[in-house]
Amino acid sequence: MLLRLRPSLIRAQVEAVLDLAQRLGYTPRFVDERRTLLELLGPGAPEHRAQFEDLCGVSQVLEVGTARELHERNGRPDLAVDVGPARFGGGAISLVAGPCAVEDYDRLLEIARAVQARGATALRGGAWKPRTSPYSFQGMKHAGLELLERVRTETGLAIVTEVLDPRDVEAVGESADMFQIGARSMTNFALLTEVGKTRKPVLLKRSYSATVREFLLAAEYILAEGNEQVVLCERGVRGFDSSITRNLLDVGAVAHLKRATHLPVVVDPSHAAGRGDLVRALARAGLAAGADGLMIEVHTDPSEAHSDGAQAILPETFAEIARDAQVLAGLDGRTLRTGRVLKYG
Repeated sequence: MLLRLRPSLIRAQVEAVLDLAQRLGYTPRFVDERRTLLELLGPGAPEHRAQFEDLCGVSQVLEVGTARELHERNGRPDLAVDVGPARFGGGAISLVAGPCAVEDYDRLLEIARAVQARGATALRGGAWKPRTSPYSFQGMKHAGLELLERVRTETGLAIVTEVLDPRDVEAVGESADMFQIGARSMTNFALLTEVGKTRKPVLLKRSYSATVREFLLAAEYILAEGNEQVVLCERGVRGFDSSITRNLLDVGAVAHLKRATHLPVVVDPSHAAGRGDLVRALARAGLAAGADGLMIEVHTDPSEAHSDGAQAILPETFAEIARDAQVLAGLDGRTLRTGRVLKYG
């Protein structure tokens, strides 16, 4: 490991760094005359990097050496995460589609059958909905989970739904095939720890104000508990021109993550766009950057949606996106998991 120390440290601050290095089993050696570059030789562990970063005398960890974190690619091949008939990564692309919120059984089944017929292998739908206003529709909660289970029985689609509270992890896990950790919950470390203990696949969304490093460290909380089935979701970060798009889809982050980590990456163009007419274009951009899947809000009548109707698309538009995904996947030798052949025209 190679550390850059802050200039003009007092003796006690330097000794604090050296003492920690020796306690962790490293042999420290300064490599420059100014004594600001400190090389540490010895066994590495993921938690060591964080301990050095916490010291006030350390400006930056320049090279992690063997103290690599669990999300780092470190020569590993792409991880494939299976969620029912869906697969994310390892050369496979899957589509998750459905309403923002579970509303009623008939509507949910109608949407599920529509997206399944057009290429989706997993159904999204919020039983709990985190809303800015406490007076907005908050979801059907446990009743919503029951409806999702019934629809899975009817269709065979995998269920992806959000969990908001560590106390609900067990109940949601009994119904869902994949936990969704929403953007507002990315820094709920107690929740991340609990889903990490379950070994069930987790779709982790990036917070609208998080750096890529913060995003990956949120994933690290899940990985550190032994749950390796983590799928990262880029859904856009907060920008300055909300009159055009709800968020800014960070396509560069998608391309970077595909290099930096072995974890699968999916894109949510619905929350990035905030408007249905832009979802298809952003979905194409995400897949072209290397995304292993898409998560899209689809509704058979967006005007009647209980939440986020403006960004929901019709099943016919979703069919176009699925065909786009099949073509884009083929360009780099990947496969769209649909269980059916999608044709243009």
